[in-house]
Amino acid sequence: MSIPASTRDLLPSEQRIVADMQQRRFCRYEFISIRGGELVLNPWPATVTAVRFASQDPATATNPAAEFQLKRQMIEFLEYVRTIDSGEIRCLEVRHGLPFSMEVEHCQSANGGERG
Repeated sequence: MSIPASTRDLLPSEQRIVADMQQRRFCRYEFISIRGGELVLNPWPATVTAVRFASQDPATATNPAAEFQLKRQMIEFLEYVRTIDSGEIRCLEVRHGLPFSMEVEHCQSANGGERG
């Protein structure tokens, strides 16, 4: 798979998670399965939204265009996910609508080697 540069390069599951990150801005996703380099979002992963007080009203935040260039953090996140054959994101932390950090469990293959 090629490295995504803009939203037009995203798989449908990637489009869904990117849009959700942008909308929530500060949150974490827990237990997202990865199969064949693609996020499994059915069922939707547990999502914990961070509520920030004395900050900009989310209703006044600008909505991104339907198509836009991805920032470096998003590209690195998606590029990493696409390299995993089978695994699970234990926790993905989002700050300012962008992936900030994650913990990933890589599944072991039958011969004991790591997959993905």
